[in-house]
Amino acid sequence: MYYPVAIEPGTETEAFGVVVPDLPGCFSAGDTLEEAFIQAEEAITGWIETALDAGQAIPKPSTIEALRKAHPEYDGWMWGVVKIDPAMLDDKLERVNISLPRRILHRLDAQARAAGETRSGFIASMALSR
Repeated sequence: MYYPVAIEPGTETEAFGVVVPDLPGCFSAGDTLEEAFIQAEEAITGWIETALDAGQAIPKPSTIEALRKAHPEYDGWMWGVVKIDPAMLDDKLERVNISLPRRILHRLDAQARAAGETRSGFIASMALSR
């Protein structure tokens, strides 16, 4: 999946600004064009993960042409796309096999019980809270 980005040209003293029009409030910057794209990918990933954690819908990417027409404020800016792995949108359960020392597993299970959660639910909660 590719999200279009509007890129405000940088100068010797100002970074390249990047806006992701399809994701409200998602923006980034970089001192070089390459860094701007790398930072934009991180911003998009963070935006999507935050929205998913909050139970919000993820907007589908628009075309660059549609965005150009809808956002005249970006006239004179460059346009590009940032590739995002669609697997990051997948909430399908997947069975995993992990190895832990028994004493840690015992602690994990005790903490999960105390929180009123299953082991898997507790691990997921811990990962999302970080």
